[in-house]
Amino acid sequence: MKVYKTQRGIIIESKEGFFNAGDLNWDDFINDEYLLEKITDLLHSGAVTKTASVFQSQIQAPIGKQELWACGVTYLRSKIGRQEESKEAGGGDFYAKVYEAERPEVFFKATPNRIVGNNGKVRIRKDSTWDVPEPELTLMVTSSGKIVGYTIGNDMSSRSIEGENPLYLPQAKTYDGCAALGPCVYVTDKPLSGNTTIHLSINRNNIDVFSDKIEINQMKRTPQELVSFVFRECSFPHGCLIMTGTGIVPGNNITLQSGDQVSITIDNIGKLINMVA
Repeated sequence: MKVYKTQRGIIIESKEGFFNAGDLNWDDFINDEYLLEKITDLLHSGAVTKTASVFQSQIQAPIGKQELWACGVTYLRSKIGRQEESKEAGGGDFYAKVYEAERPEVFFKATPNRIVGNNGKVRIRKDSTWDVPEPELTLMVTSSGKIVGYTIGNDMSSRSIEGENPLYLPQAKTYDGCAALGPCVYVTDKPLSGNTTIHLSINRNNIDVFSDKIEINQMKRTPQELVSFVFRECSFPHGCLIMTGTGIVPGNNITLQSGDQVSITIDNIGKLINMVA
């Protein structure tokens, strides 16, 4: 089951087609431990209206009053990439240690106004010289800490700023247009299969300049483990979204440019497409 936040309200996609759930409040709708059951009941009750499809131009980022948090160095590739970018600054050991530690790297990523949806424009910082997209499985979590769905996240990052000094992480990660989410929330009551694959491609002038993929079974920590640390001393009255880290790290010969198209696909969820402003 998939749920879209759109200009026309909440759209539900099931095997039977697309259904408009009307003017239900997104925050109340999504922050529900029994989200899948609620959607099933709505479809069976006839309280929704069948619609032709989802208009791509009307899709919004699947976030309302929720906060977006992120976790880092959860894949071996990320650990190695971060060590390489920060070795001149002497910060490589920090990434090696956090990869092996019980406590993961967790940080606040963005408020909704700094996030774009499918087909929205992400940004690169004007004071950065090396910028990459980070494709990440993103968890939709209720205020009680239950994972009720999954979406696709693009954690835009300045590797030049973070590589200069690990303490610059907030500046490398958080700014206007620093993240994209979408196109939908894949709602399921089962964990995703370990062979669920994340694909990333960067297209420039109709040529793919970078492409790679990774399975989520390469993640060192479980999604629920990451949730437990985010929720350890923080409350989320509307729930939150949590990016689970990237396992795809473009080499130092790749940096985003204005006009690039970033495409991220995750099995069962869909494809998130964004242009770089």
